[in-house]
Amino acid sequence: MRTSNLTIGISAAALLMFAGCPPTYPKCESDEHCKEKGEVCVQGQCQECATSDNCKAGFVCDANKCVPKPECTGDTGCGEGKKCSGGKCIVAQNAQECAADDDCPSGQGCTKGKCVAASNANNACTFEAVRFDFNDYNLSGSTQSTLAAYADCIKKGSLRFTLEGHADERGTEEYNMVLSQKRAASVRKYLVDLGVSGGALDTVGYGENKPAVNGSGEDAWAANRRVEFKKR
Repeated sequence: MRTSNLTIGISAAALLMFAGCPPTYPKCESDEHCKEKGEVCVQGQCQECATSDNCKAGFVCDANKCVPKPECTGDTGCGEGKKCSGGKCIVAQNAQECAADDDCPSGQGCTKGKCVAASNANNACTFEAVRFDFNDYNLSGSTQSTLAAYADCIKKGSLRFTLEGHADERGTEEYNMVLSQKRAASVRKYLVDLGVSGGALDTVGYGENKPAVNGSGEDAWAANRRVEFKKR
């Protein structure tokens, strides 16, 4: 009986002894076990930090290590002409944010390689006259490309235009009037096919009566065979 009691007493003492021993570093159960090293307990391991509050001023906690606070985390914090690289603002070397509107966030458009507010992008659109071959109202490939860009601007800005058709001086006045109207109608149809609201576009033909360039000769005639965009 005495032996049994002695065995129980030794076992109890051993349990008390082990229960009172802290885990072996770097293992831990609380911050108290890491305090001597100036660390904190993170998921059973002593680490330099759990949050940035455990780091000194100018440092942040990254993967349980205190590291210098980065100068930037994104390009927006670097200012004009710079970008964020490796946590530092550096001069952007011909860096383009975008090549097309689809590269930009919602509500923005691509202008000169940068994403800008849609309203600013619309302001950057210029609507130059589109030109036609002699005695023709069909759209050339280059004119179609130009109109595709115009269509994007018109849709984004909810713009409205009168399309003014013109002709050169050759031919009768009546013929040129009809030809100029067909040119304006051709431009309108193409824009509508690209998704521009028909209600945003009116057409009118002026024939040969409003030349862009006075005079006779191929240069003047080419300049006068056109459709102009007039905001309304």
